[in-house]
Amino acid sequence: MRVPKLVIALIAISLALAGCGSDDNNDNSSGSSGSSGDTSSGVKLKENTGTVNLMSAGEPEETDAYQKIFDDKIEGDYKVEVESVGSFEEQFQIRAEGGTLDVAAAPQPGALDALVQSGSIVALEDLGIDVDALKKKVGESFVELGAVNGKHYGVPTNINLKSMVWYPKKAFDAKGYKVPKTWDEMIKFSDQIVADGSAPWCVGFGAEGSTGWPATDWMEDIMLRTAGTDTYDKWVNNEVKFTDPAVKKAAELFGKIMFTKGYVLGGAPASVDIPFGDAPLPMFQNPPKCWLHRQATFINGFFPETAKAGVDYDWFPFPTIDEDATLYGGELTVVGKNGARPEVVDFLNQFVDKEIQCEMAKVPASSRVSPNVDVGRDCYANDILADSSEVLVEALKNNTGRFDASGQMPAQVGSGSFWTGMVKYIRQGPGSLDSVLQEIDKSWSS
Repeated sequence: MRVPKLVIALIAISLALAGCGSDDNNDNSSGSSGSSGDTSSGVKLKENTGTVNLMSAGEPEETDAYQKIFDDKIEGDYKVEVESVGSFEEQFQIRAEGGTLDVAAAPQPGALDALVQSGSIVALEDLGIDVDALKKKVGESFVELGAVNGKHYGVPTNINLKSMVWYPKKAFDAKGYKVPKTWDEMIKFSDQIVADGSAPWCVGFGAEGSTGWPATDWMEDIMLRTAGTDTYDKWVNNEVKFTDPAVKKAAELFGKIMFTKGYVLGGAPASVDIPFGDAPLPMFQNPPKCWLHRQATFINGFFPETAKAGVDYDWFPFPTIDEDATLYGGELTVVGKNGARPEVVDFLNQFVDKEIQCEMAKVPASSRVSPNVDVGRDCYANDILADSSEVLVEALKNNTGRFDASGQMPAQVGSGSFWTGMVKYIRQGPGSLDSVLQEIDKSWSS
């Protein structure tokens, strides 16, 4: 699927951050009321089964929080069951193609094209959902990420800022450390931490069947800041190859963090086996065993429950290198053939509305930035999340924000060879880089 450039996507979110927007936004006006029968597109909805299954790539801590919110807030004669799926990308494909999928919160819009061609997922238009109303609610360009052949296949249900570096604020301040603002400053700071007898970086790339995705985020953040947004867009669409010098440069800078002696707690190879949610925990030991952790907004849901935002931990934007840019991701909630039912349509409408989105933002375990324009600062669990949403909006306004590259690439690359290639690079070291990049390029044509 060729994805359009993200120009000023989701600028409407800025209205929410300024406190604008209607408070009466839970009227399900974006689509079907949930009644059975034919939609305006002529698709016959199946009978209400009484249950909507939502597949999620989230960890159990996140999905448990989702479940409580849905149990308390979703209205209707059905129950929503949230399922945390460790091998999400594989199971998403299997269930969609097998016709057993209800709904999936998919973080890889690039995987949708093949599922559309096989007839495995259902268009929002065919479900009777008003896509124009949806665009007003969450921003046109985010909706367009799920566009294939003129129809739309995903309801945006969260967006997350990825260009973040977390640190243990109380211990950090006590040591007199200062937040680096550039890549060179961050390297010098890493050297200082090593000289002080500690490891600068907490790193973990483990995620069951999705192992490797956090490493691709590193690559994407660096790629944006070295090659710029135009080259990044071409890379997403295979107009710039993985073997291109610009991509190799990003990989080598990533390797500077991973392979410099003493930089990574436990060493680079061990990072592949550390679950990404566990990776930042050594920051909270006394004294910290590591001091920096690069991960998206949602990671604070994995921090110790006793840790206080702004006191025990804080964050700074991933530093500038040659360019100023921001990486973000998110999920499009997709409907399989088995989900063409009135209760599924009703659930999607409630899921994206202000009430549910605001409730999700209030819970640290599920808190991500909402794409709904009516969700303001007062909804967020803490100032860190509210502030990160402002960084994201500013990047989108300035056209320096880009969606996760691996999520936009075809599934065999984005959630396939790119993930596994990064794992091989980390395990085998700098000497494997050229062969890794060549193998990823070959997978585009498979």
